[in-house]
Parts: sequence; C-alpha cells; structure tokens
Amino acid sequence: MRTTNRDARNDDSARASRRRWSASAALHQTFHALRNRNYRLFWMGQVVSTIGTWMQRIALAWLVLDLTNSPLALGLVSMFQTLPVLFLSLFGGVIADRFSKRNLLLVTQAVKLVPSAVLAVLVIIGATNLTAIYVLATLLGITNAIDSPARQAFVKELAGPEDLPNAIALNSIVFNSARLIGPALGGITIAWIGVAGCFTIDAVSFLAVLLGLALMREDELYEVPNAPKGRMISQISDGVRYALRTPDIMVVLILMAVVGTFGYNFTVLLPLIAKYVLNAGPMGFGMLTSAMAIGSLIAAIGIAYSGRVSQRTLLIGATGFPVLLTALAISTMWATTIAVLIALGLFSITFSATANSRLQMLSLPEYRGRVMSFYTLLFMGSTPIGSLVIGTLAERQGVRMAIFELAMICAVGVAAGYLYIRTRVASPIDVTVAPQKQHAP
Repeated sequence: MRTTNRDARNDDSARASRRRWSASAALHQTFHALRNRNYRLFWMGQVVSTIGTWMQRIALAWLVLDLTNSPLALGLVSMFQTLPVLFLSLFGGVIADRFSKRNLLLVTQAVKLVPSAVLAVLVIIGATNLTAIYVLATLLGITNAIDSPARQAFVKELAGPEDLPNAIALNSIVFNSARLIGPALGGITIAWIGVAGCFTIDAVSFLAVLLGLALMREDELYEVPNAPKGRMISQISDGVRYALRTPDIMVVLILMAVVGTFGYNFTVLLPLIAKYVLNAGPMGFGMLTSAMAIGSLIAAIGIAYSGRVSQRTLLIGATGFPVLLTALAISTMWATTIAVLIALGLFSITFSATANSRLQMLSLPEYRGRVMSFYTLLFMGSTPIGSLVIGTLAERQGVRMAIFELAMICAVGVAAGYLYIRTRVASPIDVTVAPQKQHAP
C-alpha cells in the first residue's frame, strides 16, 4: 500500500511538472521575439506609449465636445490627423529608406509628444481653442506620415527575419491591450484630474520610447539597407514599380486597398449600431468596442504563438470580412452582435498582422520603407475616404444596409485578390516561424 501511495504521489508530481513545463514552453514560444535586446527595448517603450496614446484620444474627443458640442468639429479633428497620412505617407517611405530608421524615429517620436504637451499647457492656463487643436492635430498627422512607415519597417531590423511574425503579433498584443486599458484609464484620469492629466501622461509616455531607442545597439540590427539615391518622386515611382512586378506583394496590397479602406473603417458605424440598431447608450457603445478588442487580442496571441503568416492565412483573414459584415448587417440581437464583433476583431488582426509580416518578409531591404508606406497609406491614409463613403451610405440608406454594402465591396476585393493569384501565379510563400523545440525536464 505504501508503494502504491508513493507511486501515485510520484505520478502527480510528474504530471504537475509536465504542466509547468508546458505552460513555460507556451509562454516562451509566444514571446520569443523578446529575446532580441533591441526589439525588447522597442516593445517595452510601445507598451507605455500606446496606453498613453489611447488616453490622449479619449481626452481629445472629450475636450472638443466640451468646447463645441459639435460632432462636425470632432470629425474635423480626425480629418486633420489622417489627411496628411493620405498625401505624405509615400514620401515618408522614401525617407525611411534613405535614413537610419532609429535616428528618424528619435526625431518623430520627440515631435509626437509636442501636441499633447502643448494641449496640456493650454488646458491648464485656460487658453484652449479649436484652431490650436486643428493645428496640433495636423502636426500629429504629418509626423505620423513619416513615423509610421519607418516604425513598421524597423521591426525586421530589430527582431530579424526569423522572429518577425512573432514581433508583429506582439505589437498587435500591445495595441489591443492598450485599446482595452487606455480608454478606461483615460476616463478615470479625466474624472479625477481632468483632460490635462491625460495629455500630460501621453507626452511623458513618449519618453519611454525615446529611452528605448537611445539604448539600442546599432551593431545588433538586422538587414540594414543601403540608402537609395535619386530624387524623391523617382524613388516613389521606383517603389511602385517594384510592388507591381512582385506578385506576392501586390496580392497583399490589392486586398489592403479594399479591406483597409472599407472593411476596417466600418467601426465608424459602431456608435450608430449601438444607438439605432440595439437601442443602447454610451455604455453599449463601449461594450461593442471592447468586443472587437477582445477578439483582436485573442488573434494576436494566437499568431504570436504559431508564427504562421502564409498566403492562405492572409486570404482567410480577408474572407472573414464580407462574411462577418453580412452577419453584422443581419443581426439585431445583443448576443449575436457581440459574438460577430469578437469574430471580426479576430479576423481583422489575422489579416493585418499577416499582411504586415508578409510585406516585410517579401520586400528587399532597400525597398522595405517604401513598401510599408503603401501599407500605411492603405491602412491609415484611407480613413478619410472610407469614413466619408461609409457615412454617406449610412445617412442615405440606413446603418444595416450600409454595412451590407460594405460586405459586398469587401467580397469584390477578396475576389479580385483570388483572381490576381490565379492569373499572375503568385507563389503561395508560407512564411512560418516554426515553434522552437524545447525538451521537457
């Protein structure tokens, strides 16, 4: 009997040990890009800064509405932030290819703290006005047009080709975690301190990024390209020709052109879905936004663990948009809508993280900044166009019909992607990071 009890205890201990090892291995696999010191510094800075950015967004919206009580003024702020990306991001890609991305980001991140710092001062001294907000929003938009292509293209230099898919997925984890945490902290800060507190925290949060960039070791960067020469317009044209003659890149850009413009921008209708379809208030709107963030976070963790960024994964992510947007257009029940939005969040990150990874993996180093500027243009710069089209459709035909029409537009875009693959015979390159083998104790 004693032997049997001892054997049972040994079996329980062995099972517990295997579970601990399994959990540790899964955790290591999910976050293995952090083994790169430079990327680790970058990632930790992004954790702090992205939360500050979401706090700033909440505070800015609250400030504008408090000053004007005008939805139009709020929309104009968004327009001033995104229009520069539409017109200048391609130039930002050339700049990213010409200069050290680390040094460039030191400048852009320092400039990005200025609008929040100025707004904090203006609020404290009671000198806030709409004109100043528009000017600062435009400054932020211009800076984003240069910062975003450089920041996107810099990830491969930080993490290397092997860890790139995992690094991009970890960036998505940061973004979507901040999307859940930042607005809540912003609301609490506004209630306790006021909007100036949010702007101050956001300005200070950029110091974490600047410190991380300053501490990086340039001799540990991967695939640093030689700077291209020539006029800026010629370099943009050269980047466009490179994308056009590289089928695997063009597949991503074709899908991004439609899904990025119409699929992702459907979120401008979330307040209308909450109010007119579900008969809910601000709390209901917050629940819908959180549902998408939860789905996005789940997808980001899954991609970080698996490292799969194949063409098939890209197409699956894109195909989810027309299917789920159709389901959202049909849904009139809370439970169904929440489930659809969680799924939309999951497919959106599956698509965007895979698109980002494939563009970086497939691009030659000397073109990476310009290729990522196309990604920035289609993902961020298309917001004014997509929002205008979506808002017009909803105004004239109703919210649910507008969502259904977006689903049909996305379906056409996905079909165009499939057709391009068949006609141009784009190779189904499977850029996958295989899980690292570890041995149980």
